[in-house]
Amino acid sequence: MRQAAYAGERDLIFIDESGFAPTMPTGHTWSRVGQRAVAPKEDTRNRRVNVLGARIVGMEPDLLWQRTDGKIDAAVLLDFVCARLAGLGGGAGVLDLADDGAGVDAIPVWCRRRPCTVVLDNASAHVAKAFKGHRRQLAKIGVELFYLPPYSPELNETELVWRQAKHEDYPQRTQTTTDAIGKAVDRALTRRRDRIRTSAKHFTQAD
Repeated sequence: MRQAAYAGERDLIFIDESGFAPTMPTGHTWSRVGQRAVAPKEDTRNRRVNVLGARIVGMEPDLLWQRTDGKIDAAVLLDFVCARLAGLGGGAGVLDLADDGAGVDAIPVWCRRRPCTVVLDNASAHVAKAFKGHRRQLAKIGVELFYLPPYSPELNETELVWRQAKHEDYPQRTQTTTDAIGKAVDRALTRRRDRIRTSAKHFTQAD
């Protein structure tokens, strides 16, 4: 799959979710000699921002994300894949056109500009019937689903994006409102996306 992605035959897309709390863990800090470092901590109840991210590998590497104050369930995941990854106008709602008794072949003719393989772990939203049950329909519009073996987070490249975004691109560790968390998340992921795009550009120039 990776070879086909770098050859421009298809895109390889890793999907994963992560959460950002009002106070993110502080790995290290500085203080004057003899003074105790104090890190403020905000109440986390009902103030978490969840993010669904897609790390695109291939000829046009990129990072896409969608954040929400609520839960990322199978319905949210399906709409994200249809609208943001497949470019399907109308999002997941278009897939419902196949529920008129004609089956998967009732979907209007549409195919992604370049087919893609979406790599996922076995989280509950990923394997739920509301998402995985549309596997044939997604394949028809150029989106193939590939599930990683259980307990193998190191194989999902979006995990690395979360780690880098949280520890390198998220300098202010405490936010006082949900809106502030969301804006901080967007800034951090924008920095990470720009690095991904720039690295790919430099690699192409060097080649």
